[in-house]
Amino acid sequence: MTATLAEEFARGRMFFELNDYIGAARILAPVVAAEPGNVEARLLLARAYYHSAQLRGAEAELRAVIERAPTEEYAHLLLGRTLQRANRHAEAETYLRLHAAMTG
Repeated sequence: MTATLAEEFARGRMFFELNDYIGAARILAPVVAAEPGNVEARLLLARAYYHSAQLRGAEAELRAVIERAPTEEYAHLLLGRTLQRANRHAEAETYLRLHAAMTG
C-alpha cells in the first residue's frame, strides 16, 4: 500500500512536531519534489532543514517559497535567520527588514 502525498505530508509534520527534524526532512523532500508548488510543504521542509542545521537546504527551499509566494512573511524571517546562522549577516539584513516591513 502506497501512502498518498497528503499522508506523507501529515507524517512529515508529525516528525517535525516530535522534534525529529532530520526525519521530517527525509519524509518531506519527496513530497516537495512531487508537488513543487505546494508552499506549505516547502516551508515545513525549510523549517526542518533549518532546525537540523542543513542551512543550504533551508536557504534553497526558502528562496523557492519567496519566489512562489513573495508575501509569505515567515519565509523572509526564516531566510534572514538562516543567513545569519551561515554568517552571511549583510545578506540576512535584507530579508529581516522585509519581514519587519511586512509585519509592522
